[in-house]
Amino acid sequence: MHDQTFMTLMRLLPKSALSTAVGVATRAPLPASVHHLAISLFARQYKVSLDEAEGAVSDYPTFARFFTRKLKPGLRPIDQGADVVASPVDAHVSQAGLIERGACLQAKGISFPVDKLLGDARRALDFEGGSFATLYLSPRDYHRFHAPLAGTITGYTYLPGAFWPVNPASVRTQDALFAINERLVTWLDTAAGKVAYVAVGATCVARIHAAYDSIVTHTGQPSKTHAYDRPLPIDKGGEIGMFEMGSTVILLFQKGRVTWDPGLVPDAPVVLGQRIGVFR
Repeated sequence: MHDQTFMTLMRLLPKSALSTAVGVATRAPLPASVHHLAISLFARQYKVSLDEAEGAVSDYPTFARFFTRKLKPGLRPIDQGADVVASPVDAHVSQAGLIERGACLQAKGISFPVDKLLGDARRALDFEGGSFATLYLSPRDYHRFHAPLAGTITGYTYLPGAFWPVNPASVRTQDALFAINERLVTWLDTAAGKVAYVAVGATCVARIHAAYDSIVTHTGQPSKTHAYDRPLPIDKGGEIGMFEMGSTVILLFQKGRVTWDPGLVPDAPVVLGQRIGVFR
């Protein structure tokens, strides 16, 4: 389908209501056999690697539980190099580069402003001239997301927003896509300085769950920022949260701290734990 035709159709869809309905359906108390059939069809359609899942299909009582499945222990070793930035997800690279004039590259001719992405103009200044990486999780991917470095979680910001899809057609055509969709920003302090870790919602991403607090997005709550009196420690590779259905993670680092590996280019696949850059 042509990009503009696809986006015209998406404008006509009630995306928030659709996302809510999909979420309810994936968690519905239906017979397990119904959910297991949906899981099997989904896995076949998207070529999901079922042998990587912690459990068998029959172990998941709902489609949502399968979609947020854990991996078998030890399947994704975390690169523990002292100066290594580890991939926080299984994904494909959308873009990676430098933050210039307060914006990150989204696609050719399109960018998104950091202050709008983070919902905080003052904090956005911390990342001017720094490095960013946008990582897209497709439906087939493992959908928990993890810390790229060890450090502490100092707080979070929840930003309600739209539910545009984050597939390539939307990225190429919807201006400032990642800064208008629903977002959960987790604030980290690490050996590489401050990090803004942005989980972006999308069409049919019914909810984003934080692993470090009882935060669940898309439940009708207003925007919220919270700072912890005692920052929460997290290991490199420690779980930060999970998506119900696929979406995007964006990492922001401060100026002069991180250099991306040469292979971190658009469409390149990455897996949780692999080296994607180094820091100083």
